[in-house]
Amino acid sequence: MASSSQNGIQLLLAAEQEAQHIVNAARTAKQARLKQAKEEAEKEIAEFRAQMEADYQNKVAESSGDSGANVKRLEAETDGKIHRLKEEASRISSDVVSMLLRQVTTVKN
Repeated sequence: MASSSQNGIQLLLAAEQEAQHIVNAARTAKQARLKQAKEEAEKEIAEFRAQMEADYQNKVAESSGDSGANVKRLEAETDGKIHRLKEEASRISSDVVSMLLRQVTTVKN
């Protein structure tokens, strides 16, 4: 009977060691998978970030091109308004000068 209980203990110890090996293998596999998942996620994040940066740079390039066109348009409008104001000033300057002279030379009691 002692030998049979000795065999049972040996079987239990062997089963415990096998279970420990299985648990360790599962932990190692889990850690490897987590590391792989983290690397894949970082790669996807880097690709996404690069894509967003490229889109942003394209939009900046497009808007700066539009900005140049807007600047030219505004300069043309400004030049046109200045020209019209100078024409108007030259047209009425003689009337303004005579009105000012009349006001300055008129004596009121």
